Amino acid sequence: MVLTPSTMPELGSLAPDFNLPDVVSGGTVSRDGALGPKGLLVMFICRHCPYVKHVQEELARLGHDYSGRGIGLVAISANDAAAHPEDAPDRLREQAEELGFNFPYAYDETQEVARAYGAACTPDFFLYDRERRLVYRGQLDDSRPRNDRPVTGRDLRGALDALIMGKEIARQQQPSIGCNIKWKGGA
Repeated sequence: MVLTPSTMPELGSLAPDFNLPDVVSGGTVSRDGALGPKGLLVMFICRHCPYVKHVQEELARLGHDYSGRGIGLVAISANDAAAHPEDAPDRLREQAEELGFNFPYAYDETQEVARAYGAACTPDFFLYDRERRLVYRGQLDDSRPRNDRPVTGRDLRGALDALIMGKEIARQQQPSIGCNIKWKGGA
């Protein structure tokens, strides 16, 4: 595990398009298909990372708490499943079912989508408005494994609530920190 911060792409940048297999439904999930009337939250996660394990129940709560509020949610795993079999699509499906994810969970086998988004770690969060412009990228909250701070989702929830209510989202945002994405070929 290499502790890695998010790359913090420029606010206002456009959400890259994607069409990826949903590990739960077997269908395809796309950027525009997942986009809600108020925006889209793209979460890069996986099954094996201790940082994701630390927050995964909060991710499930986010899905339920924001259902029907105009924000589409999609999780994407881009880890090299050959090198990390716990992050293979069938294991991701198990994770989604165990936690009760109510949002698509896609697998980015080529890793092209993760690279297009500038995803660097798991978890890594990207919130876009209805025009597909980046309005938030950064941490869920300031809780980390072993730092004794509760997992609240405060930072991301604050951005989601502001977007839903049409309010300004603070431009001062803290990077997410987690395991590096497991790139093919060790890149």
